[in-house]
Amino acid sequence: MKRLWTALFLAGCSPAVESPRVSVMTFNVENLFDAKHDPGKEDWAFLPLTEKAGPRHAAACARAANALYREQCLRWDWSQIVLETKLSRIAAAILQVGGGRGPDVLLLQEVENKEILERLGRDYLGPAGYETAALLEGDDSRGVDQAILSRLPAAGPPRLLRDPEGALSRGVLVQPLTLPDGAVLDTASVHFPSPARPRVLREQGFAFLESWRRGRSPEALLLVGGDFNVSAEEDARFGMFARAQAAGWAVSHELGCAECAGTNYYAAKRSWSFLDAILLPRTMAAGGGGAWRADPGSVRVLSEAPGQKDARGAPMRFDPQDGSGVSDHFPLILELVKRR
Repeated sequence: MKRLWTALFLAGCSPAVESPRVSVMTFNVENLFDAKHDPGKEDWAFLPLTEKAGPRHAAACARAANALYREQCLRWDWSQIVLETKLSRIAAAILQVGGGRGPDVLLLQEVENKEILERLGRDYLGPAGYETAALLEGDDSRGVDQAILSRLPAAGPPRLLRDPEGALSRGVLVQPLTLPDGAVLDTASVHFPSPARPRVLREQGFAFLESWRRGRSPEALLLVGGDFNVSAEEDARFGMFARAQAAGWAVSHELGCAECAGTNYYAAKRSWSFLDAILLPRTMAAGGGGAWRADPGSVRVLSEAPGQKDARGAPMRFDPQDGSGVSDHFPLILELVKRR
C-alpha cells in the first residue's frame, strides 16, 4: 500500500507534458529580387546601375506604368550590397521569434525565384534550420511569386493551383508538410490582386479558396496564409473577411490580436489594414473539433526588428538608395496546438 501511495504521489508531482506546437508566419517581403534579369519578366528596376545603360534598358523602363516606376527603373542601383542589406533586414524580422530561430513554417510573398529563396534560407536564415523550400513560377508580369520555407519535412511535392477564373494570376502555392504527430498539413501561400484592382478579383480569389477547401475531407488539416490585399475600408464596406468566416474559415486577426492595428499602413488615408492574414477551416479554430487548433493568444503582428517601422510605428518599406527599411508589410504569426 505504501508503494502505491508513493507512486501516486510521484505521478501527481510529475510535470505536465506539453502539447506539440507549430508556429506559422506570413510575411510579404516586398520586392525580394535578385540582381539579375529574368527573361520575360518586368524586373528592370532591380538591376545594378552598371547594367542599366543603353537603349534596351531605357525602352524597358519606358513601359512602366507611371513616372515613379520609370524613375526607379532608371535610377535605382540594386547592387549586390543593396541586396545583401535587404536580405539581412528580412532575416532579422523573421528571426525575431522562436528564440532567434524564426517560425516553424514561413509563408512568403513577393519572392522573385527559387534561387533567391534558397539564398535567403541558406545564407541568412541558418539558425532556422529550414529543410523544406518551395517556390513554383506563376504568371505575374513582374515575376513575384509565393514561397514556403519550413523546418517540417515535406509530405509531398509542392503544387501551384491555377484559378480558372484568372483572378489569381500568381496562383496558390500548396506545400504538404508533416506535423510532429505525423499528420499532413496542406499549407498554402497566396498573394491576391492589389487593392487598386477591382474588388471582384479578390472575391473570386476567396471563392477559389473555398472551392479548394470544400473539395477536401472535413477532417483535412489545411492552412492558407498570405497577402489578401483586403483594405480596412473594403472589408468594412463589403465584409470580405466576414464572408470568408461565414463560408467556414477562421481568420487570424478575428481569432486573436485584438490590440493589433494591422499589418499595413496607408498613409494617404491614415488607415491600418490586415492585408496579411492566415485562414484555417473552422474545425481548426479554438472551438472546433480538429486534431490541431489555432491558439488565439498566439496571434501577433511583429514589428520590433531593426528598421521595421518608421516614427509613426508604421511599416517602413525598403529604400535601396539609403538602405533603410525592410518591407511595407509587417509579418503576422500564429501557433497551432495539438489537441490532448
